[in-house]
Amino acid sequence: MEKYIKEAVYLLEQLIAIPSLSGDEGKRADFLYKYLTDKGMTVLRIQNNLSSKIGNLSGQTHTLMLNSHIDTVLPSSGYTIDPYLPVIKDGKLFGLGSNDAGASVVSMIASSLYFKDHQQELPCNLMLLLSAEEENSGQNGVSAALKNITPPDSVIVGEPTGMKCAVAERGLLVIDAVAHGISGHAARSEGVNAIYKALDDINIIKSHKFTRVSDLMGEVKLTVTQISAGHQHNVVPDSCKYVIDIRPTEMYDNGELVEELRALVESELKPRNLSNRSSSTPVGHPLRLCAETLGIESYVSPTTSDWMRHKAPAIKMGPGDSSRSHRADEFIYLSEIEEGVKGYVNFIKNLKF
Repeated sequence: MEKYIKEAVYLLEQLIAIPSLSGDEGKRADFLYKYLTDKGMTVLRIQNNLSSKIGNLSGQTHTLMLNSHIDTVLPSSGYTIDPYLPVIKDGKLFGLGSNDAGASVVSMIASSLYFKDHQQELPCNLMLLLSAEEENSGQNGVSAALKNITPPDSVIVGEPTGMKCAVAERGLLVIDAVAHGISGHAARSEGVNAIYKALDDINIIKSHKFTRVSDLMGEVKLTVTQISAGHQHNVVPDSCKYVIDIRPTEMYDNGELVEELRALVESELKPRNLSNRSSSTPVGHPLRLCAETLGIESYVSPTTSDWMRHKAPAIKMGPGDSSRSHRADEFIYLSEIEEGVKGYVNFIKNLKF
């Protein structure tokens, strides 16, 4: 096992040095394609997504997918180090994407290589999917890959969860809202102030409760996070724009949430994307049962991931800490990479389909 862990750390150092911003993952995909094929794996490249199947067990029809993303966000302005220069210090590996989700990527690759060498230990067929465009919810990521491969029967999505098992995650619904008024001169009390109309609607939104409450996730959360209006101090603004951030549960379709709010307010509401749904693992599914058997803590994740793109039952689990994602001077503990490799291998060994 030790050689797979060392290889994972070495691989992550190499990946950090290859910029892979969401939508521009080509160079990293090139590198990983060569890396995996040099290791003797058969790899299918779908745009900048890489898929490889490990094991084709006689009589076994269930396929488990390990899926994590190779793209990153832009480095924040607060970086005090070169985000693309991998540095190991005090047991930490620093670099952009090291935590989100590079550690999951290399741990899943190392686990796949382990089972390539020890196929007799596999309880099912295993598939690896390294996907693009997760951070920008792009159409050329998991969604494009799944159209070109045989879909898996279950999925482990690699994101920094401290190797805890997320059995559900909230969705994401962002709405651009516009309150319309009539412009006029402020000194003559002319017009209809769009700011005031927006404030009336925002107060309604602030106090609104969606009545269906999830046993797993609780209430739907909604927050007004941005507002802008006006261009001159003496002109009554005829429009006021604001943004509503909604974190849905499995109790609502995203379209239902939009329609319920439209019935309450006068503002014009336009959702950016209705496809970022919430996800949950069915009670009694082998993925959840395995986590329970191994004593792995389960929880509900407040953040979204590529889980929403999968139709198969899934969990979200990977090394690292979600609070470090998208922050300056991002890092992963070397011990977390070891935990990731060992954790994935042990989890898969104990699965019963």
